Amino acid sequence: MTNKSEVIRRVCEALLLGNKAQAASIARAEYPFEKPPFAGRKYKEFESTRIFKRDGFLDRYSGERLVFPGALRLLSQLLPDEFPFHPNWKMTVSHIVYWELTPTIDHVVPVARGGLDDETNWVTTSMLRNSAKSNWTLKELGWTLLPPGDPRNWDGLTDWFLEYTKNDPVHLQESYIRRWHSAAIRASKT
Repeated sequence: MTNKSEVIRRVCEALLLGNKAQAASIARAEYPFEKPPFAGRKYKEFESTRIFKRDGFLDRYSGERLVFPGALRLLSQLLPDEFPFHPNWKMTVSHIVYWELTPTIDHVVPVARGGLDDETNWVTTSMLRNSAKSNWTLKELGWTLLPPGDPRNWDGLTDWFLEYTKNDPVHLQESYIRRWHSAAIRASKT
């Protein structure tokens, strides 16, 4: 295994001796920059809902249960003082539940590190853990990938969300809730 700090020390030593070409040669040979190809992002609400459902609305890094995004936003409509939300996700105005329990898609191998943008590399995690993980690998963070949950045991309150909006469809006027509603309906058919 390469001692990365030793490589950097040797690069710096070559620079100190005025040998920029040698420094560059050491860096290229022993600690090269490897730019991965850009893969883009291919998922929207429907694809996300399918992955959340596949993973049983379980945070695959912590094992914590997560809540369907439409259900959380509906809670903010119904109880705005108890679950405030800001459209730009301002932390000073929004309830912490949005970071702790909102599921999101994470790339196990980050796209920025060469990972594929497809469901073989997608897992469910919370907004908080997705933000913390960023472009790091599980090995670099000391994290492990947990097995998926069982959607028959926990559906992230998706059924509650669909039942509530069926009984009170006025909430579907809000575009965010309407998009997640459509995704939940489509995902329930697959």
